[in-house]
Amino acid sequence: MKRNYQLELENELSGFDGKRRLLLHACCAPCSSYVLEYLTGRFDITVYFYNPNITDPDEYKKRFCELERLISLLPHENKIDLIDGGYDPAAFLESSRGLETLREGGERCFRCYRLRLTRTAEYMASRRGEFDYFATTLTVSPHKNAEKLNEIGFELAGKYGLRWLPSDFKKREGYKRSIELSRIYELYRQSFCGCEFSRRLSREYEEQNRNN
Repeated sequence: MKRNYQLELENELSGFDGKRRLLLHACCAPCSSYVLEYLTGRFDITVYFYNPNITDPDEYKKRFCELERLISLLPHENKIDLIDGGYDPAAFLESSRGLETLREGGERCFRCYRLRLTRTAEYMASRRGEFDYFATTLTVSPHKNAEKLNEIGFELAGKYGLRWLPSDFKKREGYKRSIELSRIYELYRQSFCGCEFSRRLSREYEEQNRNN
């Protein structure tokens, strides 16, 4: 029986008796929009933008700047800071070696999840005491495997002695709300996850649609 990570999140939040501090890995502004709206009343949030899968430097900068713009516009009850984890495509390409031809959603993506969450956990561990939890916005996407993301998150939390905040942000119409907020703030919504393999498939799909 699959775990209900959204229910686990709600149970965790219901036990709070005050504000907490969250290190939130973020992939892009659209996915972050709902997650930040949902969590800002409970946490001081530090958004950690580490996405080595974005192999195009212009695309990387565009997504980071769009996230920065969203944070400046989004009403938030508590503090939201933003950290650039650094442009690091070589790390992603190394993790994907031998898996380049796999379709999106398989082992290459799982390695990408691990790469991003490991760097987030290491950042938190290097600043012991600054944060109470770490989490990711990735679970808001219907294209991302929330079960795998939470599995990796809990594993890393155990390894580094941290606390993982479980989530399945797409539940309770979270993904739908992220689309609404993207429209409200006129956010750039990319058509591919960021890696060159995903972009290639996106272009092939667009070409097929034009020819049909």
